[in-house]
Amino acid sequence: QVQLVESGGGLVQPGGSLRLSCAASGSIFRLYAMGWYRQPPGKQRELVATITRGDSTNYADSVKGRFTVSRDNAKNTVYLQMNSLKPEDTAVYYCNLVAGPGHYDYWGQGTQVTVSS
Repeated sequence: QVQLVESGGGLVQPGGSLRLSCAASGSIFRLYAMGWYRQPPGKQRELVATITRGDSTNYADSVKGRFTVSRDNAKNTVYLQMNSLKPEDTAVYYCNLVAGPGHYDYWGQGTQVTVSS
């Protein structure tokens, strides 16, 4: 079993910053990638950013230049530094880990990010 525990969400004003963290534990076999998805109110879950074991990154166009995803391989932890936050970034942010020969998806419980004045 793989467990993902997220932290760092909260309320921030437009233009502000937040840093999300996600620590993975358990039996992680052949980790392929970790990353972040989000689900805005009334919308479907969408990709935010991912980083592979080889440190290749992928970002949604809407966050490029504002968000940075990074990893600490020794701690099996992934981070999302979010700068210049906008109200449209408001969502529940979910940590994702892909592992195993079948590239199975594991998900965290989600953390709320609210950008509002």
